[in-house]
Amino acid sequence: MNGWMRSLWEAKWRFAVPIVLVLCWEAFSRSGLIPASLLPAPSRVFSTWMDWIFGLDEAAQDNSGRWIFDAMASCARVFAGYSIAALSGIALGVAIGWWRWVEKTIEPTIQMLRPIPPVSWIPLAIIWFGIANKPAIFLVFLGAFFPILMNTVHGVKTVDRNLLRAAAMAGANQAQLLRFVILPAAMPSIFSGLRIAVGSAWMLTVTAEMVAVKSGLGYTLWDSYYFLRYDMVIAAMISIGLLGYLADLGLKLLMNSVLRWQHAATVQGTKA
Repeated sequence: MNGWMRSLWEAKWRFAVPIVLVLCWEAFSRSGLIPASLLPAPSRVFSTWMDWIFGLDEAAQDNSGRWIFDAMASCARVFAGYSIAALSGIALGVAIGWWRWVEKTIEPTIQMLRPIPPVSWIPLAIIWFGIANKPAIFLVFLGAFFPILMNTVHGVKTVDRNLLRAAAMAGANQAQLLRFVILPAAMPSIFSGLRIAVGSAWMLTVTAEMVAVKSGLGYTLWDSYYFLRYDMVIAAMISIGLLGYLADLGLKLLMNSVLRWQHAATVQGTKA
């Protein structure tokens, strides 16, 4: 019971700041200092959002009841681009971090491409892939690839050399070193890159949906802006933030599951 009460107490403080901000927002919106059409009250945004999700009273007009389709379209683009970025970023990062000749060959090109903002690729992405899912997936890939790559390289390069020497003395070959020593030891850094990248992936898919596709949360946000539906704009922003949070939470749970050995070692070390 004490643990349950402690969790409830911590949860109360976790939600205290958002609740205070929403109450202040509601009061400011109703004060008349700024037109309600420019800054809709949270109550109006919530009503529009619920209609967008459940199709209750057509407060969202043409978007009534279409939230799930918009959310699924955005999630599919994020998943596709992020998956490609994760697979290629981890594989290339391990190669750059482990083999010096790969680092010398590829890293200069990577370092030249990395500072280019992914949004600057939008014109080329539209020319190459047209107005469809492909340019959005491409931009998500670009936004997620470099954080994963750089964190993987860092994780591989900072593996404890004593572990490598011990494994080598036990007769491990390069493939065994990579599988049983390098990858497990680099996992904390890799997961850090994956968590950073998932936020970038959501930012880029929304940006791409504003200009390159005709569906998704980003498209709805931009379309609502043109029709001065700022309640829909804010509802779309909340939806994006919520889905991004859930994606990060899923990665965090996966990380805790995969790295449970690290937590156990930390607890053991603390007891010692």
